Amino acid sequence: MKLEEIMDTVSSFFENHVRPVHRITSVNEKDEYWEVRLEVIEEKEYMKRYGRDQLIGEYIAKLNDDLEVTSFERIGLRKRTSVKREDEEGR
Repeated sequence: MKLEEIMDTVSSFFENHVRPVHRITSVNEKDEYWEVRLEVIEEKEYMKRYGRDQLIGEYIAKLNDDLEVTSFERIGLRKRTSVKREDEEGR
């Protein structure tokens, strides 16, 4: 299975159902599925309108062997210029 196919499938799924993919950060083969970590710009127009830094949503998507996205989850949210995710701050 080609990585390009996996990346294209995830990008297409997010474009149609969530938001366009900003960046794919990893693709890993697990025992029964593929795991893709990616970033999405959240509420771009709203943040631009009010002069605020864009928010980046960090997601994990899982694909089966037929290249179907079976699940996805947002695991974090951070300002674009921030190194840490908001759920990590204050630890």
